[in-house]
Amino acid sequence: MAFNVALSGLNAAQKDLDVTSNNIANVNTTGFKESRAEFVDVYASSLLAAGNTKAGDGVLTSTVAQQFGQGSIKFTNNALDLAITGNGFFATVPSLDSQERSYTRAGEFKLNADNFIVNSAGDFLLGFEVNADGSSSSVALSTANPIQIPTASGAPQATTEIDIRMNLPAGDPINTFPFDPTDPLTYNHSTSVTVFDSLGDSHVQTYYFRKTAANEWNMYTGVDGKLLDIPGGVNSIANTTGGPSANVRAAQLTFSAGGDFNAQVPATITTEALTAAVLTNGAEPLQTLTVDFNLDPANVPNVNEPTQFASNFEVTSLEQDGLAVGRLTGLDIDADGLIRATYSNGTAQPLSRISLVNFANNQGLTQVGSTSWQESLVSGEALAGEAGSGTFGTINSSALEQSNVNLTTELIDLINAQRNFQANSRSLDIDNQLTQNILQIR
Repeated sequence: MAFNVALSGLNAAQKDLDVTSNNIANVNTTGFKESRAEFVDVYASSLLAAGNTKAGDGVLTSTVAQQFGQGSIKFTNNALDLAITGNGFFATVPSLDSQERSYTRAGEFKLNADNFIVNSAGDFLLGFEVNADGSSSSVALSTANPIQIPTASGAPQATTEIDIRMNLPAGDPINTFPFDPTDPLTYNHSTSVTVFDSLGDSHVQTYYFRKTAANEWNMYTGVDGKLLDIPGGVNSIANTTGGPSANVRAAQLTFSAGGDFNAQVPATITTEALTAAVLTNGAEPLQTLTVDFNLDPANVPNVNEPTQFASNFEVTSLEQDGLAVGRLTGLDIDADGLIRATYSNGTAQPLSRISLVNFANNQGLTQVGSTSWQESLVSGEALAGEAGSGTFGTINSSALEQSNVNLTTELIDLINAQRNFQANSRSLDIDNQLTQNILQIR
């Protein structure tokens, strides 16, 4: 009897040693969760036995339970290193067409040859599709797909509007020379801005300002040295620059005696279509350019409007809404798991939202290796959602969750397990000696 009890104690101590050694071995494994050996006593008696004199029949390993406590966060320089703070698991699949999902807390992700986000085992990270504003289309796990980073460049955007704010010197003389864009004497001041066509090619749009009367200025404009007509404008002149029209008109700007912007002609300053005369690269020929001087319709002075003060010519703002072709420059991952691609032309495009999964009973998950688990009947069904919502934790980019193993505690447990093994070995040895003594009785 004592022999079997001691033997069960040896087995339990060995299991404790195995579990503790495994914890220590994985102390530096990203996303690892420590395990704990749990034991129960063995007790059996017959119907008529005296239960108050029963000694017990030893010990059994009830389960090896994983402890899903939060590990410490280690920060890195890789945007695809991801750590979950709080509840949840990353969902992965072994292939693009597989439905065999695994779940992990190890966020050491990278891009494969096809620009899919994968872990070190080559499993694909799943994410929810998103709309143009970054909102998720669906948060059902069945709709989650492997996340791929696009290799295409950021799409260009043709310029449609230019905002200008400047000061035109009140002391400038009236220019009486016939306007010629190639002769600086025929205009008082000029400034330029880079604009873009539908293909993303850049062009230089130039503005020529001529003082034609007290508190009155004309503005001609051209692209790449070719003058453009402003429909509804004033002071038509012959176009000798090879632009779309034989004659071009200017916009008229008037100011009050106090230097405030009073009016403009036409009410909306828009150029004629650029046409192939300007856009020789096959871009959209109907592109027009609107110049916005921020005129207040009620003629209330506006700090964003042009002025005519006794000061030097100064352009305080010159902005346009076009974009060149962009190349991928980086990835931004928010705390809610939204992945945005950033491009060199200043645009950012939402790509996907990393899906998080939780379970009613994490300890019921089935271990499959590589710091991954799979759903089981005991764990309950996988429940998907967005990071930072409900009971789901948040996602930290450029960070990794370290093992939750406490090395000091494990070393102490290792000593205790060793002593338990030694004590049970001693019990086994004493039981053997007693048996030998009985066998030697004559």
